[in-house]
Amino acid sequence: MNYSLFTSESVCAGHPDKVCDQISDAVVDAGLKSYPASRVACETLVTAQKIVLAGEVTCPDPIDYQEIARNKVKEIGYTNPVLNFDHQANIEVYIHQQSPDIAQGVDNGGAGDQGMMFGYACDETDNLMPLPITMSHQLCQRMDELHAKYSWLRPDGKSEVAINYQNGRPVSVEKIVLAKPFDYQAIDAQSAKQILFDEVVKPITAKYQMNLIPIEQLILNGTGQWLIGGPASDTGVTGRKIVVDTYGGMARIGGGCFSGKDPTKVDRSAAYAARFLAKNIVAAGLAHRCEVQLAYAIGYRDPIAKAIETFGTAQKGINILEDFAWKLLDLSVEGINQGLNLRRPIYQQTARYGHFGHPDYPWEKIIL
Repeated sequence: MNYSLFTSESVCAGHPDKVCDQISDAVVDAGLKSYPASRVACETLVTAQKIVLAGEVTCPDPIDYQEIARNKVKEIGYTNPVLNFDHQANIEVYIHQQSPDIAQGVDNGGAGDQGMMFGYACDETDNLMPLPITMSHQLCQRMDELHAKYSWLRPDGKSEVAINYQNGRPVSVEKIVLAKPFDYQAIDAQSAKQILFDEVVKPITAKYQMNLIPIEQLILNGTGQWLIGGPASDTGVTGRKIVVDTYGGMARIGGGCFSGKDPTKVDRSAAYAARFLAKNIVAAGLAHRCEVQLAYAIGYRDPIAKAIETFGTAQKGINILEDFAWKLLDLSVEGINQGLNLRRPIYQQTARYGHFGHPDYPWEKIIL
């Protein structure tokens, strides 16, 4: 960690790209709930009063894609006609079965695609995640929670946190940015800023024992006004928030998104496995920071390459770290799925506030 200042961002559950991620993962969950060996690769696009689902799904039972999409949009909070996007939007579905060229490799226990995946962990927070992305997620989650309390708040939103580091450790908050659309006829900008400062910024900075910046340094809606958010203002697509989904830019990313994919897709399952290994290395006190890389070829059961990087923070030799890590989990595709129990409907909740750091996820388990 050589940066003296590092910034990460997150987005609210109502962000257009996250709406798409949640719909796509709701399709994944529906397939796995019906049949644990379902194959799902679902992409979603949203724009003004329009939802489009496309991809490949192989499941013996029918899936009601329209009902899934409408329920998810309503759950997220898009029910106000003024936003020009809600659960009554027009829905188009273009989904067919998985390609037989892909299926022949997956049927034999091989990876559903090629690629490299990275997992990361560091000891600067209790959940062994980087502080900038952790605080960013918490700010967005708290803004979303306030919808039940304040009717003037609207879906969509973002956060951004800049953290000062000294000798690789976070020491203070430099800047916080919030973006949240709201009804300016119901509340003025300064009053909204005060409420978000008191009920979002204060408790989150206190939670992580960081300094509280003055309210004058908080940026809220940088252009001065944000009335209408969501798909009517900014088209959303599945898989465009992979840095938000992972480590806020502090670690490498493989390039493939997670949402909309069943766990035979190593973009998802191997990234979870890599996080599992990295987290356990740090939790065991073998390094202060750790990044694990795994690489796969389509149709091949086992990784074609695997490596560990500790950025000069290792407490033991690399041979000890590798011996520890590679024994934690069978890194074949089937080994990951069985070892982390991934063939079950647990993915809708991962599509908001990041895929890592939540104690309920099986890839977050620490092996003592």
